[in-house]
Amino acid sequence: MMEPRPEQGGVAWRVRGRGSHHNPGNRFEAISLTVLGEHADEVISENPDGTSVKTAVYWDRTRRVLNHVDVPDIGFSWTINPYRGCEHGCVYCYARPGHEYLGMSCGLDFETKIVAKADAGALLREELLRPAWRGETVVMSGVTDPYQPVERALRVTRSVLEVMAEHRQPVGLITKSALIRRDVDVLGELARHGAATAAVSLTTLDARLAATLEPRASAPRARLEAIAALAAAGVPVRVMTAPIIPGVNDREIPSLLAAARDAGATAAGYVLLRLPWQVKEVFTSWLRRELPRSAARVESLIRQTRGGALYESGFGVRQRGTGAVAQQIGDVFRVFAQRCGLDVGDVRGPEPRVSPFVRPAGAAPDRAAGRDAAGGQMRLFDAGA
Repeated sequence: MMEPRPEQGGVAWRVRGRGSHHNPGNRFEAISLTVLGEHADEVISENPDGTSVKTAVYWDRTRRVLNHVDVPDIGFSWTINPYRGCEHGCVYCYARPGHEYLGMSCGLDFETKIVAKADAGALLREELLRPAWRGETVVMSGVTDPYQPVERALRVTRSVLEVMAEHRQPVGLITKSALIRRDVDVLGELARHGAATAAVSLTTLDARLAATLEPRASAPRARLEAIAALAAAGVPVRVMTAPIIPGVNDREIPSLLAAARDAGATAAGYVLLRLPWQVKEVFTSWLRRELPRSAARVESLIRQTRGGALYESGFGVRQRGTGAVAQQIGDVFRVFAQRCGLDVGDVRGPEPRVSPFVRPAGAAPDRAAGRDAAGGQMRLFDAGA
């Protein structure tokens, strides 16, 4: 992995339009490369406004797309991740270390080398045919954003949603992209069967802060417009004020909740900043670069929520933190969510008592569960059966 020479207050050079400006070493790799200071100086002098790195897309030939999640502090059991890596480039993204399993870095690689599951729609259809599938809610995505910029051209998420709409497969979407508005037709149709919910991440109302914190994500105003469009289509919308970064956006909690409520959100959730593995380096580099005067204070506040460290990975604690600062953040969120009339329950929304799921034609009868086929299609069934 290639790393630029560290400078006072940041990294050696800037990469335009990206969250991370370098590649921290892969924790699974014994060898790393360090750029010589002379070369770093040469790059800076030749590119005073920064360099640019194009996005590369690779195909993932996975054979299955439904992932079972058995984690006690996450409110859903099934996910589909159309992409690995995320072009949004959010400096705080806890999913970044996943790229290290692919032999890449959680830094610049994560946001410029995107792996797409091109056959996701067809693979989902095959999995819905399985007699064991009960139509449980599937969340998109449990890791990276299903509506990152490359989705506009690749339409992988769209292909999955079209299969879900055809079979009334319940889905909960999580995104920070206004591109979700493109799919209000499909989501509205699913919502009419009680089979669609959406959670829109709203981290800040400050467009300038958002531009560096989440460089290729939709602007705050566009996200609020997406909430309004989804609500108008009958899709229940939750606002996720996530992550909350002590000393950076925690003071915005009341205004974030009020703006989302006014746009049409009916529920809310939050997650404290999570910095697993090398994400610490990506985030603290951004902090020193973009907020140099308050960097030490912000880092101190983060440590106060993590028992003196930058991160605690224990279930439950990782989402909320510990200590007085974390307690205050939680209290403020709950008080203002209540004032705004926002529900603070499960992120995926209520599980339908009877799943609206209709098994695809050609599926084998599930006689053990008392189901039969009519014209090759299964009748509705109780998800709790």
